[in-house]
Amino acid sequence: MQLIDQTHSLESRDILGMRVDATTYEEATSKITTWAKNRESKSVFAANVHMTMETYDDRTFANIVNSADIVAPDGMPLVWALRALGVKNAEQVYGPNLTLDVCQAAAEREISIALYGGTPTSLVAFTQFLKQRFPNIQIVCQISPPFRPLTIEEDRTYTRQIVASGAQILLVGIGCPKQEIWIAEHKDQISAVMLGVGAAFDFHSGRVKQAPNWMRKIGLEWLFRLIMEPRRLWKRYFKHNPRFVLFFLRQLTLKAIAFVRSLD
Repeated sequence: MQLIDQTHSLESRDILGMRVDATTYEEATSKITTWAKNRESKSVFAANVHMTMETYDDRTFANIVNSADIVAPDGMPLVWALRALGVKNAEQVYGPNLTLDVCQAAAEREISIALYGGTPTSLVAFTQFLKQRFPNIQIVCQISPPFRPLTIEEDRTYTRQIVASGAQILLVGIGCPKQEIWIAEHKDQISAVMLGVGAAFDFHSGRVKQAPNWMRKIGLEWLFRLIMEPRRLWKRYFKHNPRFVLFFLRQLTLKAIAFVRSLD
């Protein structure tokens, strides 16, 4: 049994041992900017099938995700799962779109932002994109860490750089589960709201093509991304997707059996 935070304020459901919050773009953005104004250290994750199965396979990672302040339903399969578990008005909070909503609100409320992740090229392109779209945005720190485990001194240097920048929101784009683990490890060190944004840097910088909206709405973003990056992603999707469907159907079946027995 994974650890689920019972004191959490948002309506949530346990999906294969991972907490998923029934939030909205507006609600999540409001909470994030309020926390940022108060310089609170918070963690916000955008959950999809990949993250769900990573938590299913790793109890330590499950506890990290379940301890987050918001776990938004990034993928439509999790939205459908929430609805099947009784949250009839559950809606998608797609990570790349939430990233833009947060950046817009931050620009309007004079909240400073830091970026951590991506390649140097994609980070420059993403920064240019944000400044063109939100001219008043304050990007006070940009770090593209190497694609390897950091030394202790490197990590300390980057952490000090983020703290010294005064950033109130930190967008972390180094991929799941690495970014969620990094955020959990730095939560007590950085007084900022930290969002795990996955591929948002690459999407908005134009480095990686996004799935069209109609494919995302019917839960086929994974297929589009597989077509775009088959060599990198085929193992992930063929390992996780079938198991998610099978295990969630089992969860629903067990729930139905328990309900019937409660009537006896």
